[in-house]
Amino acid sequence: MSKYRVLLLSEGFGSGHTQAAYALASSLRKISPNIQTKVLELGSFLNPKVAPLILTAYKKTVISQPRLVRMMYRSQYKKSINRLATLALHRLFYTHTNNVVRQLKPDVIVCTHPIPGAVISRLKRLGLRTPLCMVITDYDAHGTWVSPEVNRYLVSTPDVRSKLIQRGVPIQKIEVSGIPVHPKFWEHTGKVEFQQKFGLKNMPTVLVMSGGWGLMSDDVVNAYLTSYSDKIQFIFCFGNNEKAYRKAEQNMNFNHPNIHLIRYTNEIDQLMEVSDLLVTKPGGMTCTEGLAKAIPMLFYNPLPGQEEKNSQYFTQQGWGEPITSIDVVTEWMELLIHDYDAVVKQRQQNIAQIDRYNPTQSAHSIAEMVEQSKVLS
Repeated sequence: MSKYRVLLLSEGFGSGHTQAAYALASSLRKISPNIQTKVLELGSFLNPKVAPLILTAYKKTVISQPRLVRMMYRSQYKKSINRLATLALHRLFYTHTNNVVRQLKPDVIVCTHPIPGAVISRLKRLGLRTPLCMVITDYDAHGTWVSPEVNRYLVSTPDVRSKLIQRGVPIQKIEVSGIPVHPKFWEHTGKVEFQQKFGLKNMPTVLVMSGGWGLMSDDVVNAYLTSYSDKIQFIFCFGNNEKAYRKAEQNMNFNHPNIHLIRYTNEIDQLMEVSDLLVTKPGGMTCTEGLAKAIPMLFYNPLPGQEEKNSQYFTQQGWGEPITSIDVVTEWMELLIHDYDAVVKQRQQNIAQIDRYNPTQSAHSIAEMVEQSKVLS
């Protein structure tokens, strides 16, 4: 039996893009053992010394200059990556990326971030024949995702498809597949096993996530949440932010037997399963994982651009709501304390509704591209 190869390229601007790539790789291997996958964060792989500096600078800009980031997002909203930026990416990555593609000989290249998408698009303009699939990992379609060299777009919603069509993308190139998350997020095995595993009590539980970068900056909300720790159990996940983790360790507000502090973990699916409410930044991947787990969500401090759009979409769908005031938090805490059975019942109803989603649709679409590429080669 022939082995097929899929190369999945991402970037480390936040953790969601790469998580989507790994989720796709896992689903592809699950539906077809004949498909081999390789996931690379292109910048970090090709420039391991320079890439961390760029990511650090970007993170500092996001934190300290959110208005500037919002302005840049909006000003470039309808524009593809411009020629100057494309040329710079070409000079940084062209030779190395071209060599990687030649060595790995993928049947399909999948990009879960616009930057590697722009690099591969330029290679295709220069003669590369490998089909390119772009997986948009948010509930919006920024212009930087768009390139005429893309063979297929996998998008989250019909609204995102409409936005791509408005930007001139042929409708036959677009498939509404949902954002891919790891298959384990679609499993609902119950709480008891995970309560025992993490040393948790059988009581209302809130998971507070700060994203892969640990951007948990809303100290007011966090301190207010801990004031309910006598009646509600809290799991604070700090991602890779070691400074914030240690700060919380030394904060008396977090020193309670019903408060659990966690660094970066690959067991978010289990923590979501055991929790009754998710308080999070509205990253596209995290929101989709929360949707798969049917857990109600509260959104705080969305980053300018994509996260704002994600928050708007999930709020409109009734799957979450933004923390517009401390009253929103109060309402949910009181609901968990005084009407917990209703929260549990509503989640069970939500699980029944999301069962209609096909969590492997993205992977099946890419597998189809692989088959087509073999027929045409």
